Amino acid sequence: MNRSSLYRRTRTSLTALAAASVGAALLVATVGPASASSSPSSATSPTRSAAASKPTVVLVHGAWADGSSWNGVISRLRSQRYHVVAPPNPLRGVSSDAAYLADYLKTVKGPIVLVGHSYGGMVITNAALGNANVKALVYIDAFIPAKGQSAGEIAGSQPGSGVIVPDPTSVFNLVPFPGASAGDADLYLKPQVVRSSFAQDLSARQQNQIVAAQRPLAASAVSQPSGDPAWKTIPSWALIGRQDKIIPAAAQETTAKVAHAKVQEIDSSHLSLVSHPGAVANLITTAARTS
Repeated sequence: MNRSSLYRRTRTSLTALAAASVGAALLVATVGPASASSSPSSATSPTRSAAASKPTVVLVHGAWADGSSWNGVISRLRSQRYHVVAPPNPLRGVSSDAAYLADYLKTVKGPIVLVGHSYGGMVITNAALGNANVKALVYIDAFIPAKGQSAGEIAGSQPGSGVIVPDPTSVFNLVPFPGASAGDADLYLKPQVVRSSFAQDLSARQQNQIVAAQRPLAASAVSQPSGDPAWKTIPSWALIGRQDKIIPAAAQETTAKVAHAKVQEIDSSHLSLVSHPGAVANLITTAARTS
């Protein structure tokens, strides 16, 4: 199909969609004021009014996870009438993932509380730069890089990480992917690493689900340096799991201090957002209220 033909078909589809929307609007208009006032989207809806006065919370997952890792946190924030979104993190590389998120953030109206877990901390640090709508950065068991720092550098700066090892094949299954540069591969956590270092305070059922459904991180992303950090101009908070065996707690404390983040600690693994969603939600709401 040539470009002009594609354009005509796209324009026809959009015209049909617009006509359907107008028809739907006319149908609503004929129903009468009683039905309109009972709609959840009504301008007088208490839920909508309360949510409109709060910032949007944007949750960014890390490696070996997806948006569902935030489920417990999302339900708690929504019960407090926050609007919450958890866009996908491509996990391809710091600069490209940050660019993807930065474009997404431009579509969010009003103030934003931007939250990152694990590798998501690398991404939010870069994506929020120059976005005046981002009022707070919240790091959950996360990398908080300074300019030029990589995730691998931070995780290996203190002893205790279960994934910074001389032989990566002892902790990762390396899988090729289309378009990868020479020597690059997708990193999947081996089952024993999930159980001993990544999610050791979760149930066996939850651990098995993580093993089966994990989303890999490109190996090259581990060594890619961060750019200018948004935390220089945006207030930040950090929740640090004392039992974290992916990013040692001492490494998180050091980077949080450099970023002047307000720190809370919890007796948790790297996955506090799953094992302690209430504590994570509380820190986010604290950041939202303070900012």
